[in-house]
Amino acid sequence: MSWWVYLLRCRDGSLYAGCTTDPQRRLETHNAGKGAKYTRSRRPVSLVYQEPCESKSAALKRELALKRLTKAQKEALVSQSPERSPL
Repeated sequence: MSWWVYLLRCRDGSLYAGCTTDPQRRLETHNAGKGAKYTRSRRPVSLVYQEPCESKSAALKRELALKRLTKAQKEALVSQSPERSPL
């Protein structure tokens, strides 16, 4: 099973970080209002960044690292990433 970390852009322009085994399914879950509490009131959300991880542990650690970045640092990551998702 492969794990991914991702960034979602919310309707208000904020960025949300998470991890999953299926980024597309997780995006659909967030947009259905059944994802994280943070994204429920900020729908619709779009997937703007995804990054593969070797394990669940690695994904959780990377997610925490992404959450600690400033918004400017997250925006730079999104704009410079070759793995950026067009969704």
